[in-house]
This record gives sequence, structure tokens and C-alpha cells, in this order.
Amino acid sequence: MSRLPRWVGGAGAGLTRLARRLEERSAEAAGAAGAGDAPEPDGAAEPVRTSPPNRSGRSGAASAASAGDPGPVSAGSAGSADDHAPDHVPPPPGYAPAVPARPDPVAAVPWGVRVAAEAGWRLLVLAGTLWVLMRVISAVRLVVLSFVVGLLITALLQPTVAWLKRRGVPRGLATAMTFISGFVVMGLVGWFVTWQVTDNLDDLSGQVQQGIKDLKHWLLTSRFHVTEKQINNIADNLSTAIGANTKDITSAGIEGVQVILEVLTGILLAMFSTLFLLYDGPRIWSWLLKLFPAAAREGVAGAGPRAWATLTAYVRGTVIVALIDAIFIGIGLFFLNVPLAVPLAVFIFLFAFVPLVGAVVSGALAVVVALVTKDVFTALMVLVVVLAVQQIEGHVLQPFILGRAVRVHPLAVVLSVVAGSLVAGIGGAVVAVPLVAVTNTVVGYLRAYSRDKALAAAPPIGPPPQQPGD
Repeated sequence: MSRLPRWVGGAGAGLTRLARRLEERSAEAAGAAGAGDAPEPDGAAEPVRTSPPNRSGRSGAASAASAGDPGPVSAGSAGSADDHAPDHVPPPPGYAPAVPARPDPVAAVPWGVRVAAEAGWRLLVLAGTLWVLMRVISAVRLVVLSFVVGLLITALLQPTVAWLKRRGVPRGLATAMTFISGFVVMGLVGWFVTWQVTDNLDDLSGQVQQGIKDLKHWLLTSRFHVTEKQINNIADNLSTAIGANTKDITSAGIEGVQVILEVLTGILLAMFSTLFLLYDGPRIWSWLLKLFPAAAREGVAGAGPRAWATLTAYVRGTVIVALIDAIFIGIGLFFLNVPLAVPLAVFIFLFAFVPLVGAVVSGALAVVVALVTKDVFTALMVLVVVLAVQQIEGHVLQPFILGRAVRVHPLAVVLSVVAGSLVAGIGGAVVAVPLVAVTNTVVGYLRAYSRDKALAAAPPIGPPPQQPGD
């Protein structure tokens, strides 16, 4: 009877080990099935799990051994269990100090500095691109200015071509008629100005000499206390300066001949550009669209017609405003009996294509001619006429005729005119403002197009639509 409890204890320990091994094999089979049934390496031994301690503080195996278990665990099985035991790093002791991890270098940089750096290198890329572009434009300035002038003339003449085509005239014939009539009118205007200046040159020379004498007499009798000696010194200094700079004047004359040749070349290039733009404008635009990436082609295709409408409105509005200025100022000069009233009116018309600066220069020229050929009172009256017409132009004509299509801030106008004159002289000053107006229109349209496209691609805001079975 004393061996019966020992035998029962050994049988119970054996059944316990058998149940645990069955559980371990079931877990291994489930893990192998989840990992894609990967084959185990040869010689892998079964992991041996230590039984939980009993109430006396000893493990189940020790209890079984003490209970008389006839099946002891071999050393090889123990080594295999140690080899396949999971890697486990024990936690640091409680008395060890906490060492914080080093932060990411990107996270260590402040957010404002990162934003400034991102914007800075992009601005540097844009500045470098603009610098290279300006250098290229300066190198081929004549070609660029000729093409831009041809583009402006095309914007002025293209509505006439469209009107003739709507009346049933073929495209080639409508283009030829508009091109020939437009350049004939411009040539007649240039010939008329030259004829007026050369025809009145002799009378103008005499009037200038008489005007200088009158001005000298007025200075001597005025309250400025100018003496004749001072006036003679000024005249002698001018004569000395002219005599000392004879070589510079001669070289300037030679450069003037080169400038004339460049102007003639530019006129021919502008004429050819205008002819082909009038005839093949839509096909040229279609070819230009193919140069853009496919993702940006839709936006550029929408911005192109709006840019052309802005340019056309600017050119037509500027021509109308310049014509009104020339007519009214010319009438004022005619009634004040100022010499060269018609050529001065034509100069006022041409200078009106340079916003702000052109009006000041042409008005000052008319005042100087009136002062030299007439007297101070006539010059003051001419100044009043010029200022009155320019005020009407700035506050009534331009807002009414040009409208909101080409509205540009006066500061942008002044800066663009100065920058254009520095890059390409008078031609750059002429084309600077329409370029800024077109750029403003294109940027505004592309911004609105990107916003609308983003809104269209965004998911709808609100509760999801109900299904029929809900």
C-alpha cells in the first residue's frame, strides 16, 4: 500500500508531460501553417518548456523526479532547448539612469529655418533662371524686340483680319490686305513727320535764335539778378564742351549710323513676324502647345486665349488713348501758335506707348519748344494744356477704355518700364508694360485653374449617400 501513492504520482506526471508536448506540437503546427509551411532545418529538437513551479517552489520536473519519475531529461535535450530559446534582453535595473535617444537632425532644425531654407534654394534657382534668360535676351535683343513689336502690331491688326474673314474674304487675301494697309498707314505717318520737320527746319532755326535772345533778355530783366557775364560764361562753357568732345560727337554719329541700320533690320523682322503671325497664328500656337508637358498643356491652352485678349485690349486701348492725347494737345499747340504743332502731336502719339514716362517726355518736349520759340507765357500755357489732357487720360480715358483687363498698379508700371529700359533701351520700355499685363493675366488664370482642379479632385464633404437597402 505504500507504493500505490508513488505510482499514482508518477503516472500523473507522465500524463502532464504528454499533454504539454501535444499542446506544443499543436502550436508549432499552427505557426508553420501561418508562416507558409516553411520546412524546419534538420536536426531541430523540440523546445522544452519548463513547467510552472508548484506551491512548494519547485518545477514540475523536479516534482516528478522527487515523485519517482522514471524518465529523466537528457543533457542533449536540455542543450537543444537552450539553443532554440527566444532571445530575450532583460530590462535594465531600476537604479540605472535613463539615457535619452538622440533626436533626428531634421527634427532638431526649427520649423521656420526649414521653411526659409526650402524657399531660399527655390528663389536662388528662379533668380539664376531669370539671370540666364536676361543674358540670352540681351545677346539677341534685336530679334526679340522685333518679334515682340510684330506681336503688338499683330494684336492691333488681327481683329481686322477676323472681320474680313467673317465677310467671306479668304484668309490669305484678308491677311495681305490688312498687312499692306497697316504698314502703308504707318509709313505715311513716319513720312509726314519727317516732311514736317525738314520743311519747318529753317523757320525753326530762326525762331530758336530769336527765342534764345528773348530768353537772355528776360533773364537780364527778371528778379533772378542774372548778369550778362554769367550768361556769356555759360555760353562759352557750352562751346568749349562741344569743341572738346568733337571726337565723341563724331563717334556718336558713326554709332548713329549703326543704330539706323539696326532699326531698319528690326523693321524688316517685325514686318515678317507680323505677316506670318496674321496668317498662321493658330497653327503656331498649336505647335507651341506641344512643347509643354502633357500635364500642364490643358492649363496653358486655357491661359493662351486670355493672354491674347489682354494683349489685344492693351494695344487697342493704348492706340485710342494716344490718338486722343495727340489730337487734343496738337489742337492746343496749334491755337497757341507753337511751331511744329503737327510733328509734336505725332511725337506725343508715339511716346504714349511708353506709359507714364512717355507722357512726361513728350509734354516736356512741347514745353521746351514753346519756351525757345515763343515766350514764358506760351510755355506755361502749353504746360497747362499738357497736364490737363494727361489728367483726363489717367482718370477717365484709361479706366474707361482699357478697363479691368489690363489693370496694373502704377508702381509695377514704373518698375517694369525702368527694368525694360535697362535691359533693352527704348524698345524694352515699350514692351515692358504689356508683358507685365499679360503675365498678370496668365498667373491669375493658372492660380484659379489649379484651385478649381484641386476642388474637383477633393472628396465630397458631408455624409455618405444612403444605399437603397439602408
